[in-house]
Amino acid sequence: MDNDEPTPPKYMRIADELRQSVLDGVRAEGSKLPSNRELASTYGVALATVQRALEQLSVEGVIRTSQRGTFVANTPSVSSSGRDRVARVLTTGSPFTAGEHCLVTKAELKVPPLYVQEIFGIEEGDQVVMREWHVGQGAQRRGLHVAWYPAQFAALVPDLLSFNRSKVRSLLSEVIAATGRRPTHGRDDMHGRDADAREANYLGLRVGSPILAGASRLWDEAGVIEYAEWCLPYRHVIGYTYEL
Repeated sequence: MDNDEPTPPKYMRIADELRQSVLDGVRAEGSKLPSNRELASTYGVALATVQRALEQLSVEGVIRTSQRGTFVANTPSVSSSGRDRVARVLTTGSPFTAGEHCLVTKAELKVPPLYVQEIFGIEEGDQVVMREWHVGQGAQRRGLHVAWYPAQFAALVPDLLSFNRSKVRSLLSEVIAATGRRPTHGRDDMHGRDADAREANYLGLRVGSPILAGASRLWDEAGVIEYAEWCLPYRHVIGYTYEL
């Protein structure tokens, strides 16, 4: 890369670091942030730069302010992107942030829809592993997820067919260890749409309410390792940093 490559504005870098500290549980819900002057001193920037970073996080619902100071919001309405969850798996072994919990509702070998067959490049009628789980934090319902894996992974990673919620945290790490296939590429696609009856029921919304839906896929030279779809309630924010 060219050393003259432009870098993100300072306020964005500060916002990214503070947001990530909330997602990773370093800053707990309800905890108080240092004063603006302390943050300005820590980051070596002007007060106005810190204020701009905090304004961004306030808009996202990550923090709240009062006369007593600035605090991490209770159950912040910020969610991890697919890229962030994969990065967290590769560094910590778990895709979840602090305080998140999940409930596995499906784990089986089945013939997938035609578009999933095409994604994996399998013949009509062939099976794949399909898993469905719900993610929450406290009383808040944070997402509905469905993921598919090549059928041969089931024999190598029996936990892919387990309903044990604790197993979800390490599944991708297990797949990498058992198959020797480590994702080298990924893609996230996101779009806003109306919730169908199943999605609305889980997320606690009315049918037709706006949601953020997305699909993520991970692959290496041998093909697709994981394809997943998910949906989040409205007013949730997803963001991630990338290099150009």
